[in-house]
Amino acid sequence: MNASVVHQRPWWRVVPTVLLILFLYGVVTVALVLPYLLNTNTALLEEGQVAIQDIQAPHALTYVSNILTEQARQNAARNASPVYSAPDTAIARAQRERLRNALAYINSVRADAYATPEQKLADLALMEDLSLTPEQAQVILNLNDLRWQAIQQEAIVVLEQAMRSAIREERVAEVRRSLPTMVSLALSEEQAAIVVELVEPFVIANSFYNEELTRLAREKAAAAVTPITRSFQAGETIVQRGQVLKAEDIEALQAFGLVQPKPDVGFWLQSILVSFLMVTYLFLYLRRKKAILADARLFTVVIVLFLAFLFTARALPTDSLFPYVFPYAAFSMVIAALVVNSEVAMLTSLGLAILIAYAQPNALELLLYTLISSQFSVLALGKARRIVSFIIAGLTGGAAGALVLIVLNRLSGLTDPISIISITAAVLFGGIASAGLALLLQFVSAQYLGFSTALHLIDISRPDHPLLRMLLTNAPGTYQHSLQVANLAEQAAERINADVLLVRVGAIYHDIGKALNPAFYIENQVAGAVNPHDQLDPTVSAKIIIKHVTDGLNLARKYRLPRRIQDFITEHHGTMIARYQYARAVQLAGGDESKVDIEQFRYPGPKPRSRETAILMLADGCEARVRAEMPKDEQTLRQVIKSVFDNRIAMGQLDETPLTLRDLSELMDAFATILRNVYHPRLVYPQLGEQSQPEAGSSPDAFSPEEAPIPLEITQPISKRL
Repeated sequence: MNASVVHQRPWWRVVPTVLLILFLYGVVTVALVLPYLLNTNTALLEEGQVAIQDIQAPHALTYVSNILTEQARQNAARNASPVYSAPDTAIARAQRERLRNALAYINSVRADAYATPEQKLADLALMEDLSLTPEQAQVILNLNDLRWQAIQQEAIVVLEQAMRSAIREERVAEVRRSLPTMVSLALSEEQAAIVVELVEPFVIANSFYNEELTRLAREKAAAAVTPITRSFQAGETIVQRGQVLKAEDIEALQAFGLVQPKPDVGFWLQSILVSFLMVTYLFLYLRRKKAILADARLFTVVIVLFLAFLFTARALPTDSLFPYVFPYAAFSMVIAALVVNSEVAMLTSLGLAILIAYAQPNALELLLYTLISSQFSVLALGKARRIVSFIIAGLTGGAAGALVLIVLNRLSGLTDPISIISITAAVLFGGIASAGLALLLQFVSAQYLGFSTALHLIDISRPDHPLLRMLLTNAPGTYQHSLQVANLAEQAAERINADVLLVRVGAIYHDIGKALNPAFYIENQVAGAVNPHDQLDPTVSAKIIIKHVTDGLNLARKYRLPRRIQDFITEHHGTMIARYQYARAVQLAGGDESKVDIEQFRYPGPKPRSRETAILMLADGCEARVRAEMPKDEQTLRQVIKSVFDNRIAMGQLDETPLTLRDLSELMDAFATILRNVYHPRLVYPQLGEQSQPEAGSSPDAFSPEEAPIPLEITQPISKRL
């Protein structure tokens, strides 16, 4: 069978994931359009409406008015002079030639000796280019040749002078009216009038409108306009009651975040796209974090917190200082405390910051503030093991966010010190609020949802915890054994970069169930006393021994210990066998193992499912064996430790853990080093007048009933080996 087919997930296991993603797409989209649906943070004002109240500036602000700048540019373009072409000399020459032709025609009429005066007047009236009145024609006909010659020359000169300058269509009449000033003063007024009458029809436009050059000139004029800025002081009235809103008023309100544009279809489609991108980004990232996906409760809490912060932040008013007081960084700090992974907290807060700032009036400012403050808070939080760590993280995030806002406002022209102080104070208050909210959320998560946060682990590991006090009072031997195992497991966990704090606290509580029946466990029995297991049937004895796991789980639930600590209680023996009782049962059955039901001697499990619980299983077994056998040298010590490891591996107890061979090697070295220092040989000082007695540890009772090796052997006391 094809391997790809074997590992292909059934479709019914994919459906819940697909439905969850679709649900998140929809919910995030609703959050993005929430301000427009609720209309609680800004007013949907439009140009032409009448303001129903005075609207004042919440803080000082200087911004570039695109509307006023555009209006100024349009005015500059309109005021730019039209561009005309240069005077066309070809037109002047053509008009001069037409005038000469007209004068030549008049000369021919004047020189016609056969025409009567009436015929000459009629011939002059037939000219196309000139429209002479009968009186003007008669004057021209009555002129002598000398004066007529002077008039002709003057007419040509005046026309040339007039046509040399640029004459536009609208200036033709003006130039014609100025012709009398161009006629030589040597001519009489009557003759000058004839010159004007002859020239006037030939004066036409020689410079025309150039559309392309005019467009370029207007664009240049518009580009030369510098951007217009508007400034408002805090408390200054932007719009007065009863005022008809203009475009620049709407723009000012938008600059302060006091008004938002009316959403259209494009905005909805854009919101759906942004939701799709961000949800897909977060899902693809979290797929790489198997620990989060495997823990349904943790995954649910992460999603619920993400959506809760998103919806709350999107519903906040965007005016005044509300956006800067909101504890954005609390989300990243809570995630860092719950997941114990700053990378997850930082990347999820990145997606949250983008969605919160989306389509807000001050989007860039809000995005950078939210993102920087969250990232700095996570980095400053560290391992979140102290309350003061949360306060320091909140103040650090607030200070970083304040610096970002100050820089951005300075770049936008904000120089009002009162506004800067107000913003800084609001941001620092938001940082403290983030710390307080993060502490509250992690406390609720630890107390009521069973999560193991660092603060909660430290709190329950205190000796004055009621459960530990009960263990110390009822089973002091078990308490000491738990502390020794905790020290051993803690140092070993540090060697392989496991969760050291979790391992230590889990080790302290792993045998808590023994507090209910302490006398049945060897570490709580008085030396030389009768072991109650010697009087019991091996099956009953095994049941009592195994019961400390279920008793411990019940106590953990009663005292609301985190679920991860409960895992240490149930998994530290895995599904192993109570070997001492099983060996006795086989011995009583005549050595026939088939007559003994081994399942009656098996711990309920489950097997260790994490590196931390596996470390505890190995540390518990190694500590018990070494304490019982007291190896005489380091080589023997390492052989004992290796036998415990080999036994757990052979029984499949580590199959469900992510431990590697390298991890196991590191753990064996760590156990050998620590146990060698703890159980090193000690001198036995002789007592005068008395014979040295063997130590209590030499009796068979020195073995822990659930950890005794098979077959059960009696070891020599240390004094016999020195």
